[in-house]
Amino acid sequence: MVHKANRPTVHDIRAMKARGQKISMLYVTTLEEAAAADGAGIDMLSIESRFFTPEMREAAGRCFVQVGLPFGPYGKLATAEDYLRAAFHFTAMGGDCFYCAASLDIQKALCDNHIPIVAHVGLIPSFITWTGWRAVGKTATEARTVWDHVKQLEAIGAFGAELEVVPDRLAAFISANTSMIMLGMGAGPGADAQYLFAEDVLGCTDGHKPRHAKTYRNFAAEYARLEQERINAFKEFIADVNSGGYPQPQHNVAMADSEFETFMAGLNQ
Repeated sequence: MVHKANRPTVHDIRAMKARGQKISMLYVTTLEEAAAADGAGIDMLSIESRFFTPEMREAAGRCFVQVGLPFGPYGKLATAEDYLRAAFHFTAMGGDCFYCAASLDIQKALCDNHIPIVAHVGLIPSFITWTGWRAVGKTATEARTVWDHVKQLEAIGAFGAELEVVPDRLAAFISANTSMIMLGMGAGPGADAQYLFAEDVLGCTDGHKPRHAKTYRNFAAEYARLEQERINAFKEFIADVNSGGYPQPQHNVAMADSEFETFMAGLNQ
């Protein structure tokens, strides 16, 4: 396991922004994806709390890990204390920062306790009923709303914010004029980080693909091929069972003739 002292810190990520160094970021859900991200040299990972385990932290290696605390994970009675308890729990497990799209007062409570939080501006999935699935910030009025939200988050001490599906020129302006790390998803090249889902990068799904997604491999076809190979192997096993082709002598446990004869003779006593 990579010792915590050898992993990037908030200070290091901020230094990357200060240098103008682009940050690569992936959302992953499996140990294999986390390990591959580490092996490739991805800077940041986003992992939902339901997937985050000590094994996942180990697989993530030197990646800086954002642990997602989804909006309302504790039901309608969620409080700042609930979020604090969860954040401390996952900090002990190796989380480096925490995604939180709860209310501003809850986010401030986390910041006041020196917990690095990543908020969300622009298209916010947990608030989608207010905006619909569309780009946010294309008008001057909406752009100002996004900007004001960023400044509110900055004022309470947020470490960063996911900047999702906003116009590229707005994202570039925001990223250049805030101390926060802006994690761009569909926000153009001016964001501090470029953030994609591993399933989109790997082409794991056949369904809707966001406009900002880019696929680098066709894992869906490979998974389909492997599934057909599983079916073929199982069919061959059935055929062997029916024909007597399995098991063969090398699959069986041998017994010496003398021992079997002694056993049989004993049955007649």
